Amino acid sequence: MTFADPSFLLLFLIALPALILFHSKGAPLLYSSLEGLKTGPSPDSGPRPVSAWRRHIPLLLRLTAASLMILALARPQTGRKQTEILSEGVDIILTLDTSGSMRAMDFTIGGREVTRLDAVKAVVSDFLQRRPGDRLGMVVFGEQAFTQAPLTLDHDLLQTLLQDLTIGMAGDATAIGSAVGVSVNRLKDLKAKSKIVVLLTDGRSNAGDLTPKQAAEAAAAFGVKIYTIGVGSEGPAPFVIDSLFGPQTVYQEADLDEPTLQEIAEITHARYFRAKDTKSLSEIYGEIDRLEKSQAKVKEYMEYEERFSWFLIPGLSLLLAEIVLTRTWLRKIP
Repeated sequence: MTFADPSFLLLFLIALPALILFHSKGAPLLYSSLEGLKTGPSPDSGPRPVSAWRRHIPLLLRLTAASLMILALARPQTGRKQTEILSEGVDIILTLDTSGSMRAMDFTIGGREVTRLDAVKAVVSDFLQRRPGDRLGMVVFGEQAFTQAPLTLDHDLLQTLLQDLTIGMAGDATAIGSAVGVSVNRLKDLKAKSKIVVLLTDGRSNAGDLTPKQAAEAAAAFGVKIYTIGVGSEGPAPFVIDSLFGPQTVYQEADLDEPTLQEIAEITHARYFRAKDTKSLSEIYGEIDRLEKSQAKVKEYMEYEERFSWFLIPGLSLLLAEIVLTRTWLRKIP
């Protein structure tokens, strides 16, 4: 909710204190004689003094009514943002490996050791923020491959789904060919200026019926470029495992198949990158961002609806209630 005339909100600093001050002084009543007040009111002489807690009801009603009417004067509005793409942008599928090997703790964020997947999520999140005018989607793979998010301009949704990724959610093996196939299937029939897949993995294809080369050739036939990223440090990588003696760190040799990733990129006229740490991974996504710069023009506009009646009607109702009560049930003698 927004306010079309927010300057009226300054009345909260002026009108409400004035009402409180006026109420504390009270309003004098004129009598032709004080004789009747010497012995106090008789049973039939009119209203009795108001009890302490009831005495504050008129003020509360008046302050609430005034607050609601001030909000009404400020013209509250609700609306929704509409986004319109005025020219073709770039359609990008982010294809991410969540197999068991992504559990390796050879990356860091802020000096703290994290898993490869945690580092990827942080870097990809920044990449999403750089592409506001492009439709992006997400494919996740391990032993199987599936679409985590279809192509969309709702990058907030993508950020949420990205943070929901967990190691092993698609199985512990690595089906690179299947991952490419699912990604290409999302792009093949589209009319975008550029159709891009950014494939990230730390392993060797050892699952699925489709080979990486077959999938890459299909991608090239549909005009889809596949940038490939191999992640993992040189040499054995640390893994934290649970044992009888609690968490233990063991070291395992990486099984990254760089020749296959290079072949995929070459077949689709793209490039292969190697990320050995978080810094180089961030630089790689930055380089892809520069290579595939979008020319899309995005127009955003808001549709507003006036909501002053939400506050004006209750405010007038409370003001009327305060007037009626102070002349009947809550009448008082100062």
